[in-house]
Amino acid sequence: MSEVGYGLWGMGGWSGSDDEESLASLDRAIGLGCTFFDTALAYGDGKSEQLLGRVLAGHRGTNLTIATKIPPMNSRWPAKPDYRIEDVFPPDHIRKSTEASLTNLGIDRIGLQQFHVWTDEWARDEAWQRAVADLKAEGLIRGFGISVNRWQPTNVLEVLRTGLIDSVQVVYNLFDQNPEDELFPMCRELGVAVIARVPLDEGSLTGTMTREMYWPEGDWRNIYFTPEKLSETLDRVDAVRPDLPPGMTLPSLALRFILASPDVSTVIPGMRRVRHVEANLAVSDGHPLDDALVTKLRRHRWQRTHVIV
Repeated sequence: MSEVGYGLWGMGGWSGSDDEESLASLDRAIGLGCTFFDTALAYGDGKSEQLLGRVLAGHRGTNLTIATKIPPMNSRWPAKPDYRIEDVFPPDHIRKSTEASLTNLGIDRIGLQQFHVWTDEWARDEAWQRAVADLKAEGLIRGFGISVNRWQPTNVLEVLRTGLIDSVQVVYNLFDQNPEDELFPMCRELGVAVIARVPLDEGSLTGTMTREMYWPEGDWRNIYFTPEKLSETLDRVDAVRPDLPPGMTLPSLALRFILASPDVSTVIPGMRRVRHVEANLAVSDGHPLDDALVTKLRRHRWQRTHVIV
């Protein structure tokens, strides 16, 4: 798959999204060689999948990997240890969600199906394991993975030991480097793919945010970037700027830092504009950051404590 993939959360319903521009951006990404697209049934109640499906219809025969996710049946993010798996991922919900995604996408097989939330207390439950095995045996999905709760990269180690998981999707960026400690070594040992999500920290590492920013009511970013958190985040963004090599943008630096890890299979920035697609895919140019700069950038690691989805 392409080392820079495509995250579709934003086009599912974030304020400022335009469907026609989203469609053009997806089409342009395929034209530029992007082969990995990550969506979810919960993104806009299927809207993100449907937009992708419209574009896929014009690219039949192109070798693309489509990833999506099964939402928790109890509609609670993130998963907590006291939740019963039969209330979150019962077998019939796993199948119905997969079938709904196949319809939305207009395809016969999902390249990578994933649980959208997780807690390792469910690792040994045989019901979900049989349900996933059945989907694979029937050819409805090719691989199966888990999208780990935000800032909880070790809350998946137990299920990885079962040998049933093909990939892990985890928050990993210039600030959130914790997956390097335990998760990446285990994925390396077991041959599990790593999908790096939130590479630009929901927009802070684009370098375009200001301390006065706010979003329309209902926009998820109002939760992520409360006034206090936004100010703290932008202080950290400002601290990164002196490390920018001449002529390199902040988003390019952030993406290249992630691609410097040999454990990352693909990184999935969210993109809703053609210009963003062109800029982000351009970092896959065969010119990685030098080791000295990568080492220098590690000092921006941020140990976050407020856990949200």
